[in-house]
Amino acid sequence: MAALTVCALLAQTPVPPTLDSATKTAVVNGAIEQMQRAYIFADVAEKMAADVRARAARKEYDAIADPKAFAETLTRDLQAVSHDKHLRIIFDPNGVQQRGGAPSAEERAQQLAEERRRNFGFQRVERLDGNVGYIDLRGFSGTPESRDVAVAAMNFAADTDALIFDLRRNGGGSPFMIGILSSYLFTEVVHLNDFYVRETDSKREFFTSADVAGRRYGKDKPVYVLTSNRTFSAAEEFTYDLKNLQRATIVGETTGGGAHPGGVRPITQYFGIWLPTGRAINPITKTNWEGTGIEPHIKVPAEQALTAAHLDALKKVRASATDQRHRDQLDAAIAALTNAERRD
Repeated sequence: MAALTVCALLAQTPVPPTLDSATKTAVVNGAIEQMQRAYIFADVAEKMAADVRARAARKEYDAIADPKAFAETLTRDLQAVSHDKHLRIIFDPNGVQQRGGAPSAEERAQQLAEERRRNFGFQRVERLDGNVGYIDLRGFSGTPESRDVAVAAMNFAADTDALIFDLRRNGGGSPFMIGILSSYLFTEVVHLNDFYVRETDSKREFFTSADVAGRRYGKDKPVYVLTSNRTFSAAEEFTYDLKNLQRATIVGETTGGGAHPGGVRPITQYFGIWLPTGRAINPITKTNWEGTGIEPHIKVPAEQALTAAHLDALKKVRASATDQRHRDQLDAAIAALTNAERRD
């Protein structure tokens, strides 16, 4: 019985094939087909196609025996032409097809369970010295269930005098969460961003919400966004939106530079392509941060960004404080933080 059970399980588990010449050709041709069909810039897709075809003709991929190494090599070659950090070839020994299409009820339940375990990206929410709010956000969740956590975080911070969003370890996610959080920072409906999709020749506009659950943070209290070179994709959109709307001070390092949304498209059973199919268009700049990243207002190494933002926030609040006791409290907080910075 045990032997039969093991055999049954093995029969259900995909076994990756040998990385032979036919597989490599199928992956290269499949990637080209997907890029020509839907990559956001048709002319760049043609340039990438010509480049990898020429490399294949020169037999540059022939000696690669490891599937993962092949995917990484092909990714580097495509990015060398496109300079698009979202675009990449994926090898999954469990089968890429499992990622394609709408998730099943079971997959949706697993995704939600994982999102709950990571608290929908909200790593830490607290009140720093001097009544400065702090939200450490590690991802922008797109699940409807994440709304309650975002609402709780923003209502916790409602009475703070300044607010810091820490996106230094945030690699992106969904515009859904961007809209929720941004809505608390304005008192009117604001046009945040647009996304254009080449394959459907369509554009979608994103705005803040007219209503929020609980209390708005308001549009006058100082807001900060901490960044690093790992801040990417949707985390960059949040940063870029607030920077161009002059609603936040950006502190830290220039971000990663990925502004093209998309998703995984299967090529073979074990190979796929993460294909950027759209591009962000900011209503103010009429462009985006692709390839350049977002330059901070206050440039400091990522590990110093929190202290720099906290100090700047305390000084701004101190400048507008009218109560002497409040000013004294802020002076004490500024002195303590400055002394701690000097000791470090």
